[in-house]
Amino acid sequence: MSKKIAAVLTHLFEDVEFTSPKEELEKAGHTVETIGFEAGEMVEGKKGTASVTIDKSIADVSPEDYDALLIPGGYSPDKLRKDERFLDFVRAFADKKPIFSICHAPQLLINAEVVKGKDITSVSQVAIDLKNAGANFIDKEVVIDKSGLISSRTPDDMPAFNKAIVESLSE
Repeated sequence: MSKKIAAVLTHLFEDVEFTSPKEELEKAGHTVETIGFEAGEMVEGKKGTASVTIDKSIADVSPEDYDALLIPGGYSPDKLRKDERFLDFVRAFADKKPIFSICHAPQLLINAEVVKGKDITSVSQVAIDLKNAGANFIDKEVVIDKSGLISSRTPDDMPAFNKAIVESLSE
Protein backbone atom coordinates (compact mmCIF):
# COMPACT_ATOMS: atom_id res chain seq x y z
CA MET A 1 0.00 0.00 0.00
CA SER A 2 1.26 3.44 -0.95
CA LYS A 3 2.32 5.71 1.93
CA LYS A 4 2.68 9.48 2.16
CA ILE A 5 5.97 10.69 3.62
CA ALA A 6 6.64 14.19 4.94
CA ALA A 7 10.19 15.44 4.32
CA VAL A 8 11.10 18.50 6.39
CA LEU A 9 13.89 20.62 4.98
CA THR A 10 15.22 24.07 4.26
CA HIS A 11 18.33 25.60 2.72
CA LEU A 12 21.63 23.74 3.01
CA PHE A 13 20.17 20.25 3.47
CA GLU A 14 22.59 17.45 2.55
CA ASP A 15 21.66 16.92 -1.11
CA VAL A 16 21.91 13.14 -1.40
CA GLU A 17 20.31 12.58 2.02
CA PHE A 18 17.09 13.93 0.52
CA THR A 19 17.33 12.96 -3.15
CA SER A 20 18.39 9.34 -2.64
CA PRO A 21 15.71 8.32 -0.08
CA LYS A 22 13.06 10.26 -2.04
CA GLU A 23 13.98 8.37 -5.21
CA GLU A 24 13.88 4.98 -3.46
CA LEU A 25 10.61 5.73 -1.67
CA GLU A 26 8.98 6.85 -4.92
CA LYS A 27 10.34 3.81 -6.73
CA ALA A 28 8.56 1.69 -4.09
CA GLY A 29 5.29 3.50 -4.88
CA HIS A 30 5.23 6.03 -2.04
CA THR A 31 4.72 9.81 -2.22
CA VAL A 32 7.20 12.26 -0.67
CA GLU A 33 6.03 15.80 0.09
CA THR A 34 8.48 18.51 1.09
CA ILE A 35 7.58 20.72 4.03
CA GLY A 36 9.46 23.91 4.81
CA PHE A 37 9.00 27.45 6.02
CA GLU A 38 7.08 28.57 2.92
CA ALA A 39 5.28 26.69 0.12
CA GLY A 40 6.80 27.38 -3.28
CA GLU A 41 10.18 28.40 -1.83
CA MET A 42 13.18 27.00 -3.71
CA VAL A 43 15.74 25.56 -1.28
CA GLU A 44 19.28 24.61 -2.22
CA GLY A 45 21.32 21.67 -1.01
CA LYS A 46 24.65 22.44 0.63
CA LYS A 47 26.60 20.64 -2.11
CA GLY A 48 24.75 22.57 -4.83
CA THR A 49 23.59 19.43 -6.65
CA ALA A 50 19.93 19.58 -5.58
CA SER A 51 17.33 22.32 -5.68
CA VAL A 52 13.94 21.54 -4.21
CA THR A 53 10.68 23.46 -4.36
CA ILE A 54 8.89 23.21 -1.03
CA ASP A 55 5.46 21.64 -1.52
CA LYS A 56 3.81 22.86 1.67
CA SER A 57 4.42 25.32 4.46
CA ILE A 58 4.73 23.97 7.99
CA ALA A 59 1.84 26.33 8.81
CA ASP A 60 -0.46 24.43 6.42
CA VAL A 61 0.19 20.77 7.27
CA SER A 62 -0.99 18.28 9.84
CA PRO A 63 1.01 15.22 10.98
CA GLU A 64 -2.19 13.17 10.59
CA ASP A 65 -1.89 13.57 6.81
CA TYR A 66 1.37 11.59 6.71
CA ASP A 67 2.46 8.01 7.36
CA ALA A 68 6.15 8.72 8.05
CA LEU A 69 8.66 11.54 8.48
CA LEU A 70 11.99 11.94 6.63
CA ILE A 71 14.60 14.32 8.05
CA PRO A 72 17.66 14.80 5.82
CA GLY A 73 20.85 16.10 7.40
CA GLY A 74 23.16 18.92 6.44
CA TYR A 75 22.57 22.31 8.06
CA SER A 76 18.81 22.12 7.53
CA PRO A 77 17.90 20.40 10.85
CA ASP A 78 19.80 23.08 12.78
CA LYS A 79 17.79 25.79 11.01
CA LEU A 80 14.46 23.99 11.52
CA ARG A 81 14.93 23.27 15.22
CA LYS A 82 14.61 26.93 16.17
CA ASP A 83 10.95 26.89 15.02
CA GLU A 84 8.42 25.45 17.49
CA ARG A 85 6.11 24.44 14.62
CA PHE A 86 8.69 21.94 13.32
CA LEU A 87 9.31 20.65 16.85
CA ASP A 88 5.58 20.07 17.35
CA PHE A 89 5.37 18.35 13.96
CA VAL A 90 8.21 15.97 14.92
CA ARG A 91 6.69 15.29 18.35
CA ALA A 92 3.46 14.18 16.69
CA PHE A 93 5.34 11.36 14.90
CA ALA A 94 7.43 10.19 17.86
CA ASP A 95 6.46 6.70 19.04
CA LYS A 96 3.44 6.68 16.68
CA LYS A 97 4.76 6.70 13.11
CA PRO A 98 8.14 5.98 11.49
CA ILE A 99 10.81 8.69 11.57
CA PHE A 100 13.75 8.42 9.15
CA SER A 101 16.78 10.36 10.40
CA ILE A 102 20.24 10.69 8.84
CA CYS A 103 23.47 12.54 9.60
CA HIS A 104 22.64 15.84 11.42
CA ALA A 105 18.88 15.14 11.48
CA PRO A 106 18.93 14.19 15.19
CA GLN A 107 19.54 17.86 16.02
CA LEU A 108 15.84 18.38 15.26
CA LEU A 109 14.87 15.28 17.26
CA ILE A 110 16.93 16.44 20.25
CA ASN A 111 15.23 19.83 20.36
CA ALA A 112 11.84 18.12 20.03
CA GLU A 113 12.88 16.06 23.08
CA VAL A 114 11.96 12.71 21.50
CA VAL A 115 15.24 10.73 21.68
CA LYS A 116 15.44 9.78 25.37
CA GLY A 117 15.83 6.01 25.75
CA LYS A 118 15.90 5.41 21.99
CA ASP A 119 18.53 3.55 19.98
CA ILE A 120 19.91 5.95 17.36
CA THR A 121 22.93 6.82 15.28
CA SER A 122 24.10 10.01 13.58
CA VAL A 123 27.16 11.73 12.21
CA SER A 124 29.90 11.50 14.85
CA GLN A 125 29.81 15.15 15.93
CA VAL A 126 26.13 14.85 17.00
CA ALA A 127 26.77 11.71 19.10
CA ILE A 128 27.58 13.58 22.32
CA ASP A 129 24.41 15.66 21.97
CA LEU A 130 22.36 12.48 21.59
CA LYS A 131 23.99 10.93 24.65
CA ASN A 132 23.38 14.11 26.66
CA ALA A 133 19.71 13.99 25.57
CA GLY A 134 19.42 10.46 26.98
CA ALA A 135 19.58 8.50 23.73
CA ASN A 136 21.41 5.20 23.31
CA PHE A 137 23.94 6.13 20.61
CA ILE A 138 25.07 3.20 18.48
CA ASP A 139 27.77 3.76 15.85
CA LYS A 140 26.66 1.63 12.90
CA GLU A 141 25.29 2.27 9.42
CA VAL A 142 21.62 1.72 10.29
CA VAL A 143 19.97 1.64 13.70
CA ILE A 144 16.32 0.63 13.99
CA ASP A 145 14.61 1.51 17.26
CA LYS A 146 11.45 -0.32 18.34
CA SER A 147 9.63 3.06 18.26
CA GLY A 148 9.92 3.18 14.47
CA LEU A 149 12.90 5.52 14.43
CA ILE A 150 15.37 4.49 11.71
CA SER A 151 18.69 6.32 11.63
CA SER A 152 21.96 6.37 9.70
CA ARG A 153 25.25 8.25 9.97
CA THR A 154 26.37 9.73 6.65
CA PRO A 155 25.81 9.62 2.88
CA ASP A 156 28.07 6.53 2.82
CA ASP A 157 25.25 4.67 4.60
CA MET A 158 22.58 5.59 2.02
CA PRO A 159 22.14 2.11 0.49
CA ALA A 160 21.48 0.47 3.88
CA PHE A 161 19.35 3.42 5.05
CA ASN A 162 17.20 3.41 1.92
CA LYS A 163 16.69 -0.35 2.13
CA ALA A 164 15.65 -0.12 5.80
CA ILE A 165 13.17 2.73 5.32
CA VAL A 166 11.52 1.18 2.26
CA GLU A 167 11.23 -2.20 4.03
CA SER A 168 9.73 -0.54 7.13
CA LEU A 169 6.88 0.87 5.06
CA SER A 170 6.06 -2.47 3.45
CA GLU A 171 5.53 -4.26 6.77
